[in-house]
Amino acid sequence: MAQAKINEKANEGREATTAVEQEKESLPEMIHSIQNKREEVNLMANHLMGRTLTIEVSVETIEVSVETIGNPQQQESLKHATRIIDEVVSKFLDDLGDARSHLMSLYSACLSEVPPGPVDQKFQSIVIGWALEDQKKMKRRLETLLRNIENSDKAIKLLEHSKGAGSKTLQQNTEGKFN
Repeated sequence: MAQAKINEKANEGREATTAVEQEKESLPEMIHSIQNKREEVNLMANHLMGRTLTIEVSVETIEVSVETIGNPQQQESLKHATRIIDEVVSKFLDDLGDARSHLMSLYSACLSEVPPGPVDQKFQSIVIGWALEDQKKMKRRLETLLRNIENSDKAIKLLEHSKGAGSKTLQQNTEGKFN
């Protein structure tokens, strides 16, 4: 009887070992597949951010061409502020967190109430000389950019989470075979 139990446990051990070896052999392929998907996700996120930024710039161009003409100083300060925002937007893909905090400080400069964070004083001095309608348009543009960053960030986290869930399932399956 004892011999039969030992043989049964040995067979179970061999089967578990064989299953683990098979999974071990498939791991490099799975890792490669996950890396490819991650690259695809990054490329898609970069593509979507690029499209979002292109659309945003196009909308801003349309708004600028429809605006009433202010005095030359107002026109120049509007162009200057637009250049500042465009510079931040061009840095999105390099450092999303820094771009978000910089845009937030520009947005805070456009608020009439107490801002939620630091204010870009230089940008605020530019915006103060504008007509109220121009200030509102700039504020809306910044709100849209911040919302787009937030949505992109959420999408990337969801994709990373879904990839992580697949890895955890594999790990749990592997651990379950040894217990």
